[in-house]
Amino acid sequence: MAIEDEKKEAGGWKDCFWNPRTHELLGRTASSWGLILLFYLVFYTFLAGMFCLTMYVMLLTLDDYKPTWQDRLSTPGMMIRPKGEALEIVYNIKETESWDSYIQALDNFLAPYNNSQQAMNNDDCPPDTYFIQEDSGDVRNNPKRSCQFNRTILEDCSGLTDRTYGYEAGKPCVLIKLNRVIGMRPGKKIIGSQDIQAPYVTCGAKKEDSDTIGEIAFFPPNGTFNLMYYPYYGKRAQVNYSQPLVAVKFTNITFNMDINVECKINALNSESDPEQKFSERDKFAGRVSFKLRINKM
Repeated sequence: MAIEDEKKEAGGWKDCFWNPRTHELLGRTASSWGLILLFYLVFYTFLAGMFCLTMYVMLLTLDDYKPTWQDRLSTPGMMIRPKGEALEIVYNIKETESWDSYIQALDNFLAPYNNSQQAMNNDDCPPDTYFIQEDSGDVRNNPKRSCQFNRTILEDCSGLTDRTYGYEAGKPCVLIKLNRVIGMRPGKKIIGSQDIQAPYVTCGAKKEDSDTIGEIAFFPPNGTFNLMYYPYYGKRAQVNYSQPLVAVKFTNITFNMDINVECKINALNSESDPEQKFSERDKFAGRVSFKLRINKM
């Protein structure tokens, strides 16, 4: 009896998978399996079609040259070159290998700013005025032209007169750039005049290091971002756009000490946003802080 019960139990398990009497597979006949597979095929085809239609309609609302929706940034971010690790520039004057990486980084970054490259790709624009290139209705004025930013504008920090950018002499140069914002027209209207004051950079040490930073030189003079480089129309519309730079040269810094430097942008906001505000939550909005240490042992 035990053997017959085992055979019946084994036969029952087999019937659950395939029943030869009713021709059912896992409890369903061939027609039942066909109907349920057809249902899911139609259902998922419909979902895929809805997804493709939604994506197609959304893509119709996008512009290839500028964002359809763009937050109004009151203050764009700032960054330095060379960056180093954790925004720290630390080296020893007598150890060439400690500052050679900074020189290479600056050489690579400034290569597109060579005068010959700029003359070939960009225009010699009139300074101190916006370079506006509006579209004519539905007719796009693309590609848009860009103004030259020649490397020689950086003078002592161009790497042309001093290949080491002052690092070998303990007078390092640091380049500052503003993040690109499409359509932004920086500058502050001068009271009683139609002229616009160009935004400019100022740098200084934190309070605890105010006596150790020494004199600072700016290139171009006064550390200005000329108005002719604005507005920016986007990477696709303005293919050869050269982002303006400001070079900061520390000419008399105290050696063998950590110095916390902060650079910020001034006179940035336009007439429509007269009050310049810096966000306490975003430490890179309109300013950048970095540590500078030059060892001389």
